[in-house]
Amino acid sequence: MFELASLGIGYGSLLMLVLLVLLLLTGMQLAFATGLVALLFALGWFGVDALPIVSSRLYSFIGSYVFLAVPMFVLMASLLDHSGIAKDLFDAMARIGRKLRGGVAIQTLIVAIILASMSGVIGGETVLLGILALPQMLRLGYDRRLAIGTTCAGGALGTMLPPSIVLIIYGLTANVSIGELFKGAFLPALILALFYVAYVLVRVWLKPEIAPLPSDTDEPETPAPNFFKALFFPILSVVVVLGSIYGGIASVTEASALGVLGIAISTAIRGELNLAMIRKSTISTLRVCGMIIWIGIGATALVGVYNLMGGIDFVRDMVFTVSGGNGLLTILFMMLILLVLGMFLDWVGVALLTMPIFVPIVNELGYSPIWFGVVFCMNMQVSFLSPPFGPAAFYLKTVTPPDISLGEIFRSLVPFIVLQILALGLVIAFPQLALWWQ
Repeated sequence: MFELASLGIGYGSLLMLVLLVLLLLTGMQLAFATGLVALLFALGWFGVDALPIVSSRLYSFIGSYVFLAVPMFVLMASLLDHSGIAKDLFDAMARIGRKLRGGVAIQTLIVAIILASMSGVIGGETVLLGILALPQMLRLGYDRRLAIGTTCAGGALGTMLPPSIVLIIYGLTANVSIGELFKGAFLPALILALFYVAYVLVRVWLKPEIAPLPSDTDEPETPAPNFFKALFFPILSVVVVLGSIYGGIASVTEASALGVLGIAISTAIRGELNLAMIRKSTISTLRVCGMIIWIGIGATALVGVYNLMGGIDFVRDMVFTVSGGNGLLTILFMMLILLVLGMFLDWVGVALLTMPIFVPIVNELGYSPIWFGVVFCMNMQVSFLSPPFGPAAFYLKTVTPPDISLGEIFRSLVPFIVLQILALGLVIAFPQLALWWQ
């Protein structure tokens, strides 16, 4: 019954990895692949007696009170996607930035920051910007790569900016305060956004022809939006959600519920809230959260079994051997592993598979798990844009004109990936950027 245990932890780890990769290559979803491998190793290494221990780990993950914030923030994003709030916000910002060279690209990034601060989900935001911003920049004669890269990279800022779902999942996995993670991520996310804005300004200053100023004939055909209506509701939502968290008025879970209520009231005042919209939003939320929960179940089961096998100690020793015990080299080695995994796996799986192993190492080295959560989040930000499976590029491709290929999208993202890696390096070199509030 215990034949697998005779392999030893080294060969057992290799066999587990090979089985997982083979199952993924067959097209099996990550959630079911990890769950199946966990079941096989639980039975083959320990026997039936190990199953209750694994199931108890699953319950502790799913039953966490803070986990309620995930569907709440996803529902916020879904309501935002199906309302006209984002469109009015973009139209209002477009009127303000039209006379600045590169202004449409910059106001796209500003709108992306506001939308990211309202929802923390990148999929809908990238699609929204692809529908609203990209056609306008192409119509005005912007350089295609600048327009595509700005839209896609801006849409992915929801990975970093609070209330980021990535930070919430990390907080649950690492057992650290999500409110403190939100505080820690704010400044690095702002620095990254400013890098994007600076890049656009420098590009258009060096080559003005890549961002022509709109002529009088390019004035929008639609009437000017109500600026109060367009700006008030988004800014109020950001203030309510993040202000209540940073001010210690509400927990992350309570703030997420306030956010849903605020968006629902905003759409009702705008006359957009109806049964069809609620139905579409809830179905979208169920799909996203169902995916997160199933991946969480499979990954938590696999990590639980691997921990029982002694795998965490094995990985710890391997990491310290490769890095020679040097703290910075250990962090960089872990960052490299995360970058590679992020190119092929969903960020939820990466977080749930690696953080139970990496966070104890980080604590042992004397680094802050809050800081490591921020650099992990920035690392996943890179994976959202990186080929071959950068999800932000695929999201954008669903709404781009047919002549824009996926390869062109990835090529357009190269400068922004470089900026992401530069920002990641800054936060690794200067941890206080993520711990500014302490």
